[in-house]
Amino acid sequence: MPTRFRHAALVGKYQDPGIRVVLDEIAHFLLQQGLEVSLDVQTAQNTGLVGYGAFTAEQLGQQCDIAVVLGGDGTMLGIARQLARHGVPMVGINQGRLGFITDVSVGQYVQVLTPMLAGDYVEERRTMLEGCVWRDDEMIFEAYAMNDVVVSRSGTSGMVELKIDIGDEFVANLRADGLIVASPTGSTAYALSAGGPILHPGVAGWVLVPIAPHDLSNRPIALPDTGDITVQVVAGRDVSVSFDMQSLASLLHGDRIIVRRSNHQVRFLHPLGWSYYATLRRKLHWHSGTNR
Repeated sequence: MPTRFRHAALVGKYQDPGIRVVLDEIAHFLLQQGLEVSLDVQTAQNTGLVGYGAFTAEQLGQQCDIAVVLGGDGTMLGIARQLARHGVPMVGINQGRLGFITDVSVGQYVQVLTPMLAGDYVEERRTMLEGCVWRDDEMIFEAYAMNDVVVSRSGTSGMVELKIDIGDEFVANLRADGLIVASPTGSTAYALSAGGPILHPGVAGWVLVPIAPHDLSNRPIALPDTGDITVQVVAGRDVSVSFDMQSLASLLHGDRIIVRRSNHQVRFLHPLGWSYYATLRRKLHWHSGTNR
């Protein structure tokens, strides 16, 4: 059966003990399937794996046509933001509990990846957020996020007050511990624990979720992903913004965080038969009381 891909990027959660051995096994498997293999430079340096190319995420995006990611959802999110602009499809192998987006068990990767590398897979595309922070007339920070953009206070300060505009329209002044702007992918992350709804990845929208609001009438809301969301810091101390795991601390009163849909999409490859609803059942334990 012909191999559909020619050059694989291999990325690992290098902090995990014992991951070097597993990465080496996966690299050898990919070579046996006829692919060239290159490691993310951080993975190579921190595991000591030699004998493969070691490149930055930008270089991997330019040279590779598939990425195999070993780790959890966090590892996948980190590399997905960087490879999305290059359109490189990604497969997630999870060493522990299966994640929402790393859905191949490490114990089954040979059986699962073999047909996928030959072209038998389900492709899924996920939207991303992009945004920036403006202080007066200067942009001081910009980043991409696959899960969410979170504006919040520090653990020791009081509430923050945030002014929210959608497009050119004023929506609300919110007093709370913070605010989450989440993509459909991020709707099952922090936004879910803060009481937000689950948004199917096929929905062109995002969710706005207050974190512990002062007024109970401030409820989560699902929005179309057109136009900009602007969050302005009105009051509060030690306010920060986080784009996934990329943070900017010490926001000042008047700073504006602008969030919009990115033009880039993340491409995930899943084994045939993959189901988003099956993932929800497994992760959220919706299968209780049924034999299905």
